[in-house]
Amino acid sequence: MSEALERLTARVRACRICVDQPLGRPLPHEPRPVLQPSSTARILLAGQAPGTKVHLSGMPFTDASGDRLRNWLGVSAPEFYDTEKFAIVPMGFCFPGQDAKGSDLPPRRECAPAWRARLMALMPRIDLVLTIGGYAQAWHMSTARLPSLTETVRNWRAIWDGPTVPKVLPLPHPSWRNTGWLKKNPWFEMDLLPFLRSEIRYRID
Repeated sequence: MSEALERLTARVRACRICVDQPLGRPLPHEPRPVLQPSSTARILLAGQAPGTKVHLSGMPFTDASGDRLRNWLGVSAPEFYDTEKFAIVPMGFCFPGQDAKGSDLPPRRECAPAWRARLMALMPRIDLVLTIGGYAQAWHMSTARLPSLTETVRNWRAIWDGPTVPKVLPLPHPSWRNTGWLKKNPWFEMDLLPFLRSEIRYRID
């Protein structure tokens, strides 16, 4: 990691903006920003925000969603956590809490405006962004994003062939809550995932 990115990452990990200067209700617990930036990786995983298990572990995707995501990518856990291969920078760095139904709340609104552009500027080798879920797609895809997540992911070939730099591939969230979505959209596993795995191998082997 470059010295500049290391310094910025230390500032992010010490961030308390969602408690000290919140937009709306403050974070309901002590902040614990979780991210894995890299100045050398070519692949950026742009997710939503940590869940409860990631909040406890302090490492990204140490949960069932992470197991499914690694399966989608066709990589091992050591490959996944190798900062030479992957940068992992979600839209929100802290676990945002849960709603009354037990679902995770959206990423905190403070994170991306405060830190994302600065982090991206210090990760110059990124040439593939995997936008995991609607919040990441809204930030990274601009007009290539369609009205719904399903439409956006289904349009992945046109998005890939478009002029966007770095290249972007939209993905649904790998949560167990999306198991029904995967069954309704078999093209995702049949068409998109083989292409995705090929592009991953091209960049990490």
